[in-house]
Amino acid sequence: MAEVAGSNPAAPTIQQWVRSEGKGNTGAPERDRKPAAAASNAVDVAESLDRYTKSERGNRPEPHHMTQTTDLTRRLAAEFVGTALLLAVVVGSGIMGERLAGGNDAIALLGNTIATGAILVVLILVFGPVSGAHFNPAVTLSFALQRAISRLDALAFVAVQVAGAVAGVWLAHLMFSEPIVMVGTNARTGLGQWVAEAVATFGLVATIMACVRTRPQVVPYAVGLFITAGYWFTSSTSFANPAVTFGRSFTDTFSGIQPIDMPAFIAAQLAGAIIATAFCVWLFGRLESNKDK
Repeated sequence: MAEVAGSNPAAPTIQQWVRSEGKGNTGAPERDRKPAAAASNAVDVAESLDRYTKSERGNRPEPHHMTQTTDLTRRLAAEFVGTALLLAVVVGSGIMGERLAGGNDAIALLGNTIATGAILVVLILVFGPVSGAHFNPAVTLSFALQRAISRLDALAFVAVQVAGAVAGVWLAHLMFSEPIVMVGTNARTGLGQWVAEAVATFGLVATIMACVRTRPQVVPYAVGLFITAGYWFTSSTSFANPAVTFGRSFTDTFSGIQPIDMPAFIAAQLAGAIIATAFCVWLFGRLESNKDK
């Protein structure tokens, strides 16, 4: 982006542009100039500035993040690495929090929350321009239901998200000298937690789909803030992600879940995603795919 700022050193300055366009009309008005003439001169200056702005914009190369198409291999790599890093942070911060909290689960959860919310913002900013930064089969499902991604691409996304989740868990174990392969033993079950996962996933998907339609530039921050809140207002600590849930069944640490509880969590998450998608389509209309643009 540094090259963009200095991409056209020969371009005229605003003052030069206005001088050439206005042909002297931008000078100080004469004492006897009529108000109508002054107003006309102001309009000329405004139009000159507008033409200058458009000209400068046209001289700038298109940033990479504005590119509408990226080959599938790169998109899948972004989804794999992004999901792996997300799980490494979720599990790793849970281990660190538990070790430092001295048995205080609230402190451990707070550390886990802050790290997860922060890394979501970073990962979406980094990988969003490449793959959309789903990192979540529930989000991919929502885009697929709206035909904003093909079915085959969606299946490939989900496959690498799940693989990335497991890889991220193993990476966290390696960093903290834990056994690489484990099975979760934390019980997370019951109607309250199932409802919490449906609500959390509904909220996450609705946040993404609403912001994508209205203010796409704020999506990274909105997602990070929602998950940060979700850790504390849901009884399940807001997994809200089938790939994350699957990955966390492979860790017997603070953030783990026992495999027997995993299917109900995932079912609730998918239900929440479908309901959120239907609601957002009704509220805002269907998303446009790249082919529609």
